[in-house]
Amino acid sequence: MKPVPVLVLMFLFLYLNISAQAQQKSPFQAQEIYRSETLVLTQVSENTFIHTSFLQTNDFGNVPCNGLVVTDGKEALVFDTPTDVAASEELIQWITKNQKLEIKGIVPTHFHNDCLGGLQAFEELEIPSYATFKTIDLARENNFVVPKNGFADSLVLKVGDRTVLVKHYGEGHTKDNVVAYFPSERVLFGGCLVKEVDATRGYLGDANLDTWSGTVEAVKKGFPETKIVVPGHGKHGGVELLDYTIKLFQTRHFGERNGNEVK
Repeated sequence: MKPVPVLVLMFLFLYLNISAQAQQKSPFQAQEIYRSETLVLTQVSENTFIHTSFLQTNDFGNVPCNGLVVTDGKEALVFDTPTDVAASEELIQWITKNQKLEIKGIVPTHFHNDCLGGLQAFEELEIPSYATFKTIDLARENNFVVPKNGFADSLVLKVGDRTVLVKHYGEGHTKDNVVAYFPSERVLFGGCLVKEVDATRGYLGDANLDTWSGTVEAVKKGFPETKIVVPGHGKHGGVELLDYTIKLFQTRHFGERNGNEVK
């Protein structure tokens, strides 16, 4: 057998090393990891999961509603509850029993029931709840379960050794809507402030159409490193969701305003 030239060995080593690095840097492939009739969980990055539950409405039918679970180490944070107590209990069970994580907090991103409809399930377990003072006031006015811990415009929460930033950039879907950003994985949860690509304007009963586009522009500027964007309803994606939402609300189409889509 002839000896393999050193140059060939060096080339082979370099090739294998580059290939390994490329595999390590390849984008995470989102995958559904749990499904029942009332709850779906989709992993979109190493430590980030979308929880999707369903809300029966008169105007839009049975609407899928997204929230987010962010984890690190043995801890988890939840953004928006599932739409009711039963689905919230199911999510809590999955986090604490299946994943064996401690839930350090729940953050409703605005006062509608697709964000805090299941808050009672978290309160019964004494899981800390956080919301803006505006959200707390609006929840109280609408006779919803009220989050316990208030903040003005921004909040930094710890999960394991990592942080999540929650911030109010302005009015849009509602006057109190906030977004949450997980910088270590560049994931932005836009909630109902952000639309999936090709979505309609949706429910406008509490919206500020004059500021919505500008608010999302501010979010985009505030988190320029964003890689993954999760909307309140529909499919996640990248910054194209922000661009689509900005464009969707740049032009006002005046018509009958009854809380639904302006036709």
